[in-house]
Amino acid sequence: MMLTAHEIQNIIRTGVPMAESIDFRVDEVSGKNAIARIPFSETFVRPGGTLSGPIIMSLADASMYAIILATLGRVEMAVTSNLNINFLQRPKPEDLLAEATLLKLGSRIAFCEVNLYSPNSDGLVAHATGSYALPR
Repeated sequence: MMLTAHEIQNIIRTGVPMAESIDFRVDEVSGKNAIARIPFSETFVRPGGTLSGPIIMSLADASMYAIILATLGRVEMAVTSNLNINFLQRPKPEDLLAEATLLKLGSRIAFCEVNLYSPNSDGLVAHATGSYALPR
């Protein structure tokens, strides 16, 4: 059964309470791609006027989880097994968006890539790759 973006968002926000507190949103899912966002909040700003690294990493991880749910359905026990992130430029104090892509789906592990960006900036804010261990 294919889950909608709203259903995926609700699964993540219910199962991972921090996602609710940072207002994690799933805007779109299609095929092997998902677009998600965290709306800007002053509470996410670190010294220097940029978004904090933990917020950026949270969006990357939750976006990977969203594409796993979009592809496999309700697999709440899928868990992050690896997350690698490269911070490329300071994000502006505005919404942060993520485009997650499922690169490879195996029987026990899924590999994903996430491009993170600010809507009004040129280039990527960060690039992440990761894997999710899948339940039996």
